[in-house]
Amino acid sequence: MEFEQIYNTYFKSVYRYIRKLSGDEHIAEEITSETFLKAMKSIGDFRGECDMRVWICQIAKNTYYSYLKKSNRITSVDETELQSIVDPNALIEEQIGIQDEAQQIRKILHTMPDPYKEVFMWRVFGELSFKEIGNLFSKTDNWACVTYHRARNMIQSRLEEISNEKRV
Repeated sequence: MEFEQIYNTYFKSVYRYIRKLSGDEHIAEEITSETFLKAMKSIGDFRGECDMRVWICQIAKNTYYSYLKKSNRITSVDETELQSIVDPNALIEEQIGIQDEAQQIRKILHTMPDPYKEVFMWRVFGELSFKEIGNLFSKTDNWACVTYHRARNMIQSRLEEISNEKRV
């Protein structure tokens, strides 16, 4: 496959993934460009053991994390989740409730152990299939599915604990 074809095929997926991680379209553009530059330089190292999209998204994630470290940004990697779940047509009370829950989910995510946090983020923010996630971790798609659902259950349990603490 020609690199131009690879670029055209995967550009939107990588951009959307980094846009969701960063919450900033300019950062997403910069990281996506850098990702494809790195992918072009190392395309000879791609062994085909996983899907090309997974390989490129892994490069994108590492490039984004390097960017955060380099710029000493303490940005939540799931900041856009807050923005994306707020419905502009909802009543202000509903929006406040949704924002509060999204903030709690963000905090919970940062306390979760790997691989639960990673699998959850790849599934929700990277929009990868369980098969792609399994390939990324050199595991089965069933492992990815089980890990994702356990992560969801951890988040749900913690949200219920927080809700119960507020009632007391």
